[in-house]
Amino acid sequence: MATRKISKKYKTKEICDRFDISRATLFRWESEGLLMGVGRDWRGWRVYDERNLKAIEKIMKRKNA
Repeated sequence: MATRKISKKYKTKEICDRFDISRATLFRWESEGLLMGVGRDWRGWRVYDERNLKAIEKIMKRKNA
């Protein structure tokens, strides 16, 4: 039987607080294609995982360079 690593899921507010960015910025990066693979919960709300966190870190490094 294959085992799958369960990663923590983060809400939009948690991401915004963690990286000190606005929801509008986060959603814009997604609509521009800079941030891909954002999941949705049963309500249709965005949920972020570790892959998304790493992608956000890369985006921020590029923006600050």
